[in-house]
Amino acid sequence: MSEHAIEFLRGWIGEKVQCQHSPIQIEQAETLAKECCAKAAEAGILLEDIQEEVGDIQELIASRLEEAAEEGNSEARPDKPAE
Repeated sequence: MSEHAIEFLRGWIGEKVQCQHSPIQIEQAETLAKECCAKAAEAGILLEDIQEEVGDIQELIASRLEEAAEEGNSEARPDKPAE
C-alpha cells in the first residue's frame, strides 16, 4: 500500500472515528466506510490500495468505533481500575 494511502486512512479515521456514547451500530460503520471510500477517491487513492493493507474498511472502522467507545467508557468512570 502506498505511503499516501496509509497517511490518508490514518488521518481520516483519526478525524471521523470518535467516541460515541451510544451502542455502535453497523449502519454507522457502513456510512463512515462509504464516506472514507469517497474521500479516498477524491484524493486519488484507489480503494484496492487501502483494502490490500487493511482488508474490509467497514470492519476496520467498526473496530475503531468500538475501541473509542471503550476508551470513552473507561474515562467516564475514573473510580474503575485500569485494565
